[in-house]
Amino acid sequence: MQVSYRSITLALVSVIAWSAQAQQQAAEVAVDERLQVTASTQSVARTTPAAISQLSQQQQAPGLRIDAAELLTGLAGVQTDSRANYAQDTRITLRGFGARSAFGVRGVLLLLDGIPLSMPDGQAQTSSIFLDEADNVQIIRGPLATLYGNAAGGVIDWRSRSPDQSQLQLDLLGGGNETARGVLQSDWVGDEQALRLVAARLTTAGPRPHNSAERDQFALRWYRSLTANRELIVRLDDNHAPLLQDPGGLTPTAWANDPNQTFAGASTFNTRKRIRHQQGSVTLRDDDAQRPWHISLWQGTREIEQYLAFTGAAPTSSGGVIDLQREFHGVDAALNVSFDDSQLLQATFGLTLSEQRDRRYGYVNNFGQRDELRRDEQGDVTNKAAYSLWQWQPAVAWQVIAGLRYSQLDFQVTDYYINNVSPDDSGSRTNKAWSWNVGVNYQLSGHAHIFLARGRGFETPTLTELAYSAQGSGLNQQLGPAYNQQWEAGVKWAFDSWRAQLSLFNITSNDEIVVDQNIDGRTIYINAEQTERRGAEFEQQWQLQAQLDWRLAASYIDARYRNGRRLPGVAQKTLFSQLNWHLEQFSIPTKASLIGDYRGVIAADDANIVIAPSHVLWHLALSQQWQWGETELEPWLKIHNLSDRDYVGSVVVNQGNGRAYEPGVGRELQLGVRITQRW
Repeated sequence: MQVSYRSITLALVSVIAWSAQAQQQAAEVAVDERLQVTASTQSVARTTPAAISQLSQQQQAPGLRIDAAELLTGLAGVQTDSRANYAQDTRITLRGFGARSAFGVRGVLLLLDGIPLSMPDGQAQTSSIFLDEADNVQIIRGPLATLYGNAAGGVIDWRSRSPDQSQLQLDLLGGGNETARGVLQSDWVGDEQALRLVAARLTTAGPRPHNSAERDQFALRWYRSLTANRELIVRLDDNHAPLLQDPGGLTPTAWANDPNQTFAGASTFNTRKRIRHQQGSVTLRDDDAQRPWHISLWQGTREIEQYLAFTGAAPTSSGGVIDLQREFHGVDAALNVSFDDSQLLQATFGLTLSEQRDRRYGYVNNFGQRDELRRDEQGDVTNKAAYSLWQWQPAVAWQVIAGLRYSQLDFQVTDYYINNVSPDDSGSRTNKAWSWNVGVNYQLSGHAHIFLARGRGFETPTLTELAYSAQGSGLNQQLGPAYNQQWEAGVKWAFDSWRAQLSLFNITSNDEIVVDQNIDGRTIYINAEQTERRGAEFEQQWQLQAQLDWRLAASYIDARYRNGRRLPGVAQKTLFSQLNWHLEQFSIPTKASLIGDYRGVIAADDANIVIAPSHVLWHLALSQQWQWGETELEPWLKIHNLSDRDYVGSVVVNQGNGRAYEPGVGRELQLGVRITQRW
């Protein structure tokens, strides 16, 4: 199935025609350390009453950029579980939200340049984006994140940089396990517009048997300045992964004996996945000083074919082969208003409408071959939302924000597989919820701010989570949304050579969506009575001397059910340290980084019987930059897991067959070089 960009094209033509009639705007706005709030309002991060982390990707160690964990390493409150399994994607957890995910991302909202990577029902994948494209990332945790609506336990907002000079750039990357990746990027910059074309290819055998992967990515970006303040951005993406083998998890005993093995069912049923993701978007924004606004439209398709490690031949089964064809589109528009010239009172008003249509088939897995039909249904989700955020500065030292959002999500499942043993499992559901937040920031001195915030959020189950019921096939009508109440307090410091942030939080969730059982890819979810998360986060960036800087992040979270047992999938303690040494030998800038990463024990089941051990990993990276006129050469190398430590990279929550451990990658040498020619 090919993606249709018809609606995107029509919208683009309409937007250009309308914008061409606009008058030139002369006002300019200079904003330092911008924060994107509810996809529109821009504030200064250090004065916003919320725990916000901002990190340039140049501050991260070099790498192959095939795992989203590379872009999020060392950020307080963020837990990235690298499965070393390209068929399942990286699990991302913010303050415990997202820990239940059996694959992809749940409970955390992902954005790229303001365009949602998350579906209306809360599902998200990071494998569909160019990880090289992100120039910086902003992480919003706590009450402020609730204003983003459904499944926004936290927000990860990646931002790219538009082309500023014509150039041709080639990246050649390689590592252990026959991993090879190439990226070719061409930028053309004119007086009023810029164009970027990118192509990438990845092949790898993977660290375990039955772990190989292939992925091709293509992208086009067009940037057009319509007036002094108005810009049009068009994005087209085509990501094709024809082969993603799934080695599956291991039992604790099997992992202890040989963490590099693959369980027998992977080859028996030829477990694997194929993905085709195509997406287009148009964004028109105006940075007028008094009334900035934006409108974004997006549309795409996603095809998935996945072979699970069982036959699924029972008459009431949903099958062991998943065939999913998804269409999605949406629009988000917002206007920011300043009520006086000094901008002491500002407000943002926004509307969002997004829709998702899943056509899902299930077939018997006849030992790696598609066989008889066992499932045929269509799922539709519509998300409508209106939101407003107010910012008020009553005095020089005070900053107050308050936000409100109303969301309505409509779920509709139509069952087409109906016979004597498979009844009509059609169903519908509407979830309505108000989200709100309020926060106060006070400037103690020229170097320190303190803040206090409160908020309420919610999360509906996704279509995938509604798919299976413990009572048989069909929609899980017993599974409802979860609601959370959040408190947060913190202090931020900013000196010339040292910046730091300390946050304390308390989150109480009612009807938390958790895994009931997970058997060979068939995951059933239920609502828990209540969970509570309490914790503290600290992060700093310290310029120790001219050639030495140190980045540190530490997190503690006590996440428990009402009965006192720990929430599975969440590490109670994490600690990250990155020491960078900058030197220039023979006029060649060189950077050496020593990275330490500690993760505490993680429960893999609700009973807290299966516990993944803690681990400490050490990595070493070295990069250089050579310059000859307009030609630049940037070689780098990285040794991952210096001590060759055996560790559990991720756990499969409540895995019914006991295969709860997904092994991490052992010692691996990674190499790369970037060649850039500018003109």
